[in-house]
Amino acid sequence: MDEPAESLSSDRVELRRWRVTDLDALHRATHESLDHLVPWMPWAAHHSREQSADFLVRSHDEWETGQVFNYAITSDGVVIGSCGLHRRIGAGALDIGYWIHPRRTGRGLATMAAAALVGQAFHLVGIDRVEIRHDAANPASGAVARRLGFTEVERVPVPEGPSASGEVGIHVVWRMTADQWRGTGS
Repeated sequence: MDEPAESLSSDRVELRRWRVTDLDALHRATHESLDHLVPWMPWAAHHSREQSADFLVRSHDEWETGQVFNYAITSDGVVIGSCGLHRRIGAGALDIGYWIHPRRTGRGLATMAAAALVGQAFHLVGIDRVEIRHDAANPASGAVARRLGFTEVERVPVPEGPSASGEVGIHVVWRMTADQWRGTGS
């Protein structure tokens, strides 16, 4: 497969490709999550409706070029976050990112969304590893990687330092290979 499915499901979450018509839902979910996002996501510090609209247009364009595959995370038909597969770490690899509305955290929903992404990643042609990267001060992201069976492979100081207010400037890199994923029975 050259590109992932436009919709995925995993237990209590559904992922679907972002659409430009999702502007209101994305803007609302992001705005309600700002206190939760600003410490970890540099873009969140300057959130605006225009930024949300730009993200949706960029998501469409990047999907078409095969560089990034961004999804709305939904539960019971409501947008509760965002996630994506990114070709930014080299050949044969995808990096995944995710965030969940703070009223929905602690329920395993980020783990379910990430599991759907990982499974889809390993169905893409030429992908042999998937990584999750997060700042060392964000243990919640590491917990998702750990629950899915990723292996922590390194901690890398970020040369330019922290890019968001909660960060310490050290990236924790977790990796899963296609063989590991198949071994989990997924």
